[in-house]
Amino acid sequence: MKLDLLIKNVDIITMDDRNMVIHDGFLGISDGRISYLSQKPPENAAFKKELDGKGMLAMPGLVNTHTHSAMTLMRNYADDIALESWLFDNIFPVEAKLTDKDVYWGTMLGIAEMLRSGVTAFADMYMFMDEVARAVTETGIKANLCKSPVQFFEDGELKRLDKSQGTVDYYNQYHNSAQGRIKVFVEIHSTYMFNERTLANAASLAKQLNTGVHIHLLETTAEVESSKRDYGMTSVEICKKTGVLDVPVLAAHCVHLTDSDLEILKEKGVSVAHNPASNLKLGSGIARIPEMLERGINVCLGTDGAASNNNLNMFEEMNLAALVHKGTAMDPQLMKAATVLKMGTANGAKAIGFEDTGVLAEGMKADIILIDTDKPHFYPKNNPLSTVVYSAQASDVDTVIVDGNILMQNRQFTGIDEEKIKYEVQALSGRLLSR
Repeated sequence: MKLDLLIKNVDIITMDDRNMVIHDGFLGISDGRISYLSQKPPENAAFKKELDGKGMLAMPGLVNTHTHSAMTLMRNYADDIALESWLFDNIFPVEAKLTDKDVYWGTMLGIAEMLRSGVTAFADMYMFMDEVARAVTETGIKANLCKSPVQFFEDGELKRLDKSQGTVDYYNQYHNSAQGRIKVFVEIHSTYMFNERTLANAASLAKQLNTGVHIHLLETTAEVESSKRDYGMTSVEICKKTGVLDVPVLAAHCVHLTDSDLEILKEKGVSVAHNPASNLKLGSGIARIPEMLERGINVCLGTDGAASNNNLNMFEEMNLAALVHKGTAMDPQLMKAATVLKMGTANGAKAIGFEDTGVLAEGMKADIILIDTDKPHFYPKNNPLSTVVYSAQASDVDTVIVDGNILMQNRQFTGIDEEKIKYEVQALSGRLLSR
């Protein structure tokens, strides 16, 4: 057996249907995929590189299914404000100043932060998306990127101009690029920024491209009211009417759903990106996640942007997702560790179009993180799944592997100049954030 990399003596959480845990196991990687997984060492194996995983826990890389990575540039800028004022009075004015260079460096900072915290794939919705694709290509991470077919403003006025050709061009250039590490969806910012005509056009475009849609959906009570006013129905219902839900949909937030909305999401196979930290911080509310899971809806996790969180820490999202719903329902058996961990890995991979990752099994892509558990807050070592959800911190991630390539080892990046990224971001922030 020829291996590119062998990881030995490591505890392994597979995240397959059995949630199997292998103690002191062996992981072999060849051509970017897992080619060996067992408690026994491979016989007659030749390998190019070996990692000793003693004291480590191996698991699938985390998947951040909703963020705006370049919004790291607005971290800690507009806090403790209701969403509508936060967005329209604070964030939009800063975004009006953004250049392609700004978005590139903001995205590089976001990717560095995500890799450091064990994220191997993310879904991004923002502007200057060519620069986001450039950053993904350079850093080795995986991403689902989306492009809006609508330009909202011209000369400061809301116009909703048709830019469908730009979305087609973006899809043709980047979908399955970077050795397959980039997927492209159609962006629908929200039902309140689009209208019935542009929703239908975006749905038609996604069908034409045979791809999916990434949308903000029912994040706030204000959206509930605007949807009633503009459409005479809920945001979910207008999405169904216009055909948006006839393609794969990644719907972020989904806080204020009716019972009928829940049934529609289940019927249409919509994936829901739960963003507990952002929803709590902006006072948007708490999504009905246990009910979604009960109905069989594919629920995953996202951080949202660092302007509303204020970090891209998926360990924090898993912990909050487990605790918040237990507390509000006064039911400690809700949102068990295994469920939440699946939301952060396999469910997320499915939602953003990477079906061959999110699980550690032979034949799957080698998107793996190693967590250093030789620290006081991991002892005594009992349930590994509980360990990840309730005890682990982002800073415990030691090694990150994507498609078999080591992107971080011993908490040192192998191909990212972190100091340069921090320098560039700090230098440009003065111009962007001056009021």
